[in-house]
Amino acid sequence: MKNIKIAVVGLGYVGLPLARLFSTKFETIGFDLNKSRVEELNNGHDSTMEVDDELLQDAINNHGFRCTTNIDELKDFNFYVVAVPTPVDENNRPDLTPLIKASETIGKVISKNDIVVYESTVYPGVTEEECIPVVEKISGLKFNVDFFAGYSPERINPGDKLHTVEKIKKVTSGSTPEIADIVDDVYNSVLINGTHKAPSIKVAEASKIIENSQRDVNIAFMNELAKIFNAMNIDTQDVIEAASSKWNFIKLNPGLVGGHCIGVDPYYLIQKAQVYGVLPRIMSTARHLNDGMGEYVANQTIKLMNKKGVLVKDAKILILGITFKENCPDIRNTKVVDIYHTLNEFTDNITIYDPWADVDLVRKEYSINITNHLHEKECFDAVILAVAHEKFLDINIKSLVKENSVIYDVKGFLDRDIIDGRL
Repeated sequence: MKNIKIAVVGLGYVGLPLARLFSTKFETIGFDLNKSRVEELNNGHDSTMEVDDELLQDAINNHGFRCTTNIDELKDFNFYVVAVPTPVDENNRPDLTPLIKASETIGKVISKNDIVVYESTVYPGVTEEECIPVVEKISGLKFNVDFFAGYSPERINPGDKLHTVEKIKKVTSGSTPEIADIVDDVYNSVLINGTHKAPSIKVAEASKIIENSQRDVNIAFMNELAKIFNAMNIDTQDVIEAASSKWNFIKLNPGLVGGHCIGVDPYYLIQKAQVYGVLPRIMSTARHLNDGMGEYVANQTIKLMNKKGVLVKDAKILILGITFKENCPDIRNTKVVDIYHTLNEFTDNITIYDPWADVDLVRKEYSINITNHLHEKECFDAVILAVAHEKFLDINIKSLVKENSVIYDVKGFLDRDIIDGRL
């Protein structure tokens, strides 16, 4: 591991925490195309809140960490880590464009004997069959002769201050046994709980994709149960608590499945499986079911409003939260927008309050106006708790509604005696 110098390409929720951590042991630079993002990071602030400003400033001041948009600054480094998004398009087909563009960047700066490690979530084969040929073409170097590769799937959980990057056990792999050892050693040197060295890059890629697919399927099962029990007028949370008394019952809760991982990654394996003639029925059904839960929540709220005699047309509705999960500003692939759009067919008087979300970013991504401030003198016909932000516990929700209004709790977060329905 002598003279390892690390360049991390992509400084989002995954790349920045990893780059900051690497900088404690190695000379490290971060690269991103977003100039404003690079500027804020070099000024010691992370707007995603994944890295505390104090930690980031320590990395800059005491470990020489820096960020850049200038590709030429990467040429002196020899261990490249790619941590860019892997989204799907409007038809839920994998979009490898960010990964291919990042590979082109690597191809322009990589030198003989250098290593490139991919962290982006992909289907098995992407690293060696899609990315490496791009690096070869741009660089003119031959894979596993002139340069080498590895894969270590990210396991960042946005907003999670317990399972931070240094505490996560990481899967590692390399394109040769010797490179696998080097990659494993590099990651092991900064991780508290060590690594699991996979026997191949494809195994490492597959391990990541099934981590998220498994959770997607499990949550889909709970969502289906919630629909069944709601139809039977049985409280799903009561059923889960009772079943949890058995030692081998896996306790999960129904809910909205958004974000850049669980709500996206399964499509990569679904698409690749069909190339091999396998129709992944369970995964496909789970995706379809989970993608429909926002509309289901909205319709359940409308049903409760009708039962109470609350006119849905032009009703004044408050949605609490728009981020895809609690206590973080991440709005990627949030399913709260599906609740909004379904209700918006009946009323324009919808307020979305989220103290964590960036108002301008939400408007840019979803063309929806939200607020970071709630006027508690307002009165609503319905309130939907969509995200379990701890800050919402300070709200007197009963003071925001009329006597016959509806309060619906998506997260099982509120006191039962004030709500009219929940998943």
